[in-house]
Amino acid sequence: MTDYIDPDRAQFDAFKGLDRDTPLNMLNLVRLCKYADYPSDHALAAKNLTGAEAYKNYGAASGPVLADVGGSIIWRGQFEATLIGPSDEAWDIMFIAHYPNAHAFLQMISDPRYKQAVVHRQAAVVTSRLIRSGPLPITDEFA
Repeated sequence: MTDYIDPDRAQFDAFKGLDRDTPLNMLNLVRLCKYADYPSDHALAAKNLTGAEAYKNYGAASGPVLADVGGSIIWRGQFEATLIGPSDEAWDIMFIAHYPNAHAFLQMISDPRYKQAVVHRQAAVVTSRLIRSGPLPITDEFA
């Protein structure tokens, strides 16, 4: 069973198998822990940070790396209600990150600064969804 904090090998391999040269957007849905769960040897383990505080640390540390690879946050929203879908899937944080291409995303997660930052995310998150999408032309129709 997974808590959906990090991708599993099959999901990551499927992501890497997709076109790497086109722009992409990543929908991020995040549910936070009440209290962060850092590894016992981490400097913040004894600080009793909330999940929100730990995720804020993640954002502060990973934001410059996102910008350095040409990425940006293009949408942020506040969860209000689920109209269709599992009623137990409520989200504390929702945003869409845009990347010029998959190379940029892979460069970001390989960056040593990001590898240090992701510890905050792992400590902060109960469960999450990270969904890759490619842009389509805007029309007046749903499909």
